[in-house]
Amino acid sequence: MAALALERRGNGWRLQLNGDWSLAAMASIDQELRTLTTPIDAAMVCDWSHAKAPGIGPVWALLTRLRLLNAGRFPVTHVGEPHTLAFLQRLEVERPSMQRAKVGPSPAGIVGAVGRWTLSQGVEARGALGFFGRMVSVLGEIVTRPGALRAPSIVRHVYETGITAIPIVSLIAFLISVIVAYLGAQQLARFGADIFVVDLVTISVLREMGVLLTAIIVAGRSGSAFAAEIGVMNLNEETDALRALGLNPIEVLVLPRVLALIIAMPLLTIIADAMGLAGGGLLSLLDLNIPLPQFMSRVRESLAPTTFWAGLIKAPVFAVLIAMVGTYRGMQVRESARELGRLTTVAVVQSIFMVILADALFAILFEKMDF
Repeated sequence: MAALALERRGNGWRLQLNGDWSLAAMASIDQELRTLTTPIDAAMVCDWSHAKAPGIGPVWALLTRLRLLNAGRFPVTHVGEPHTLAFLQRLEVERPSMQRAKVGPSPAGIVGAVGRWTLSQGVEARGALGFFGRMVSVLGEIVTRPGALRAPSIVRHVYETGITAIPIVSLIAFLISVIVAYLGAQQLARFGADIFVVDLVTISVLREMGVLLTAIIVAGRSGSAFAAEIGVMNLNEETDALRALGLNPIEVLVLPRVLALIIAMPLLTIIADAMGLAGGGLLSLLDLNIPLPQFMSRVRESLAPTTFWAGLIKAPVFAVLIAMVGTYRGMQVRESARELGRLTTVAVVQSIFMVILADALFAILFEKMDF
């Protein structure tokens, strides 16, 4: 028996569907649908009462074929319809609008998208500013209420963000300085200026690379940890429990992390500077035959009074940016584990972006100040 039979009934059409309409019969059904070429010029009734196990694939193929034949959009009703029909009909209605949306954005749509993005950024900036204000307010309470400082929590976070980060910060600073010294030696050797490799390593490590590499490592390591830890607390409603107990989550969760990172970042920067100079000294000894006493003498000659401090001054600022972004994004987690992962990623990306932006602003400021 044919899977479908089309016949004229009075002023309309009747399509009788027979036999197996499961996915296993898709090939034969598709072949019969191709033979259905009569244009629909009146209302149609599709009778599913004799169709067995109609699957989603054959039903969708039938709806697609009827849409092609029904150019006049005459009404099509279904009798004994399968349970998947309502969903597929709704999808069929939504598909043309989805296809039109893919054609390309109109100028009005582009302007609207830019406007929505600008508005959302304004909301984000206002939220971040309010978060910073609440943190400063809690910090001001330390004068009248020293217990708000929570020294044990600060010490623990100094250990987690600072002490445990020493190996990776040292290794990265050492290797990067070796690479810089090697590349500098290759270029300067063409002009017989090998000794200036020491100046290159000293100034680049102390002014820029030491603190910048440390900040990027800390942003990926501790900034993500801050966002994830506080985000999980939000998902488990632990922050709501703190508020119910009369405690301020900013005081308990945010401020200790910010203060700990402000303490740890300058110390890590000093270690990164030392390891960077050690890497440059090792490369100079092995590749350029510059002995260590000569290397140290050249380091002292290349140092200006502000070289070391230009890098160290940036460390607390970078620490505040990293800690604020990480804790702020963690406090925003509300809905699901997927939101936790997204905001943790956002925290890392935004932390690194803010650090690089602040470093660029410091470079301009130091240039204007001749620092």
